[in-house]
Amino acid sequence: MLKVVQRCPVYLLLVVVLFVAVFTTTCIDPFTPHLQSYQKLLVVEGLVTDENTPCEVRLTRTYPSIDSIPEVIDDALVYLTDGEGNMINLGSTGNGIYRTGDSQFRGTPGSTYILHIQTPDGKQYESEPCVMTPVADIDSVHIARDEVVDNIYNRTLEGIRIFIDTGEPPEGTRYFRWEYDETWKFKLPYPQAYNYINDTTILKLDKIKEYCWRSNKSTDIEIASAGSSSGDAILNQPVLFISSDQSDRLSIEYSLLIRQFSLSEKEFDFWNNLKSVNESGGNIFDKQPYSVISNIYNIEDQNEKVLGYFRVSAVKTRRIFIVPNDLLGMDLPYFKYKCDEYSVSPETYVRPGSWSKPPTWDEIYEMFMHDGGFQFVKPIYNDTTEELVRVVFARKECSDCELNGTVTRPGFWVDIP
Repeated sequence: MLKVVQRCPVYLLLVVVLFVAVFTTTCIDPFTPHLQSYQKLLVVEGLVTDENTPCEVRLTRTYPSIDSIPEVIDDALVYLTDGEGNMINLGSTGNGIYRTGDSQFRGTPGSTYILHIQTPDGKQYESEPCVMTPVADIDSVHIARDEVVDNIYNRTLEGIRIFIDTGEPPEGTRYFRWEYDETWKFKLPYPQAYNYINDTTILKLDKIKEYCWRSNKSTDIEIASAGSSSGDAILNQPVLFISSDQSDRLSIEYSLLIRQFSLSEKEFDFWNNLKSVNESGGNIFDKQPYSVISNIYNIEDQNEKVLGYFRVSAVKTRRIFIVPNDLLGMDLPYFKYKCDEYSVSPETYVRPGSWSKPPTWDEIYEMFMHDGGFQFVKPIYNDTTEELVRVVFARKECSDCELNGTVTRPGFWVDIP
């Protein structure tokens, strides 16, 4: 069984690595370090692939605590050069992000790329030359029942584990990394079907937001080595665990797009170090057996620490869809929404023997909608007289799926019966 670990953004992990490397101690008494001369270090996150998508680089600076907001760098000069002497510019799009044009550039396996950065203060940085190595195909994606131990709540979670098998890696390729985009279709228990105007005007919605889609990007670090030599395929590589009763991912239909990257040995070590920090569960006083790794340096001052890594890789992708029929026979618990509907009338609020006047329908509506954070769902009428007898409310998170998703169907989506 595998241990559940907390996820952290890459830039936050980089700050943690630097912090623990500088402020380790053997003192066992409570101690709060005071930063006397904090340095703002450049943090670079960049990726070049052979996909038909823009190349993207993000520039920020380190910050003194996890409660601080990262300082972004928007006025830098950023460009790439390749082994043929070509220069590819990246334009600023705000928030510290620089991109090539939509169809301006696409990496080529076997080519070498260097990232160049000139920050607004005039400092110039370069990456080491990075060769885009080819990557193996994703031969298959499969699922199996699995369990993990949640040490925070001292319980065992049941669900599915998603695995992949790679093809035989190209010559010289040993190290791999995986990212994924997950999307799932869901339906809330009490979708709003009517609009309440007053007790005589309740209008049925032309379009009920019955189904929504939600998406997430991976933040875990998933890496592996193909063995002691190149040419070894990777089999049954775990990519993702989904607990069947902790979210609505597997309730209707789930899709996973897996992206497989090739890595150099140095980049593999970089990700492995960050993964160790993420999974250690320790603190700044734990022993840190490694130093900060980066392939980016200041041209004029190579002693300056730079955080982050310029990544160059070919990519292979594979998408799968999972529906409840795929889980038959696994004996998994089902997800249940923690939702209740409230079906009320003026008589609901009249106590036996009380002389108080019952509230009006409008007063009930105001109480639920403006004072209680509820959503009006539907009316209930007498079948014979068509008189309004009850009104139904639910919490907004149980009736409005756009609070956590979108009614816009993804372009890649295929409904599987």
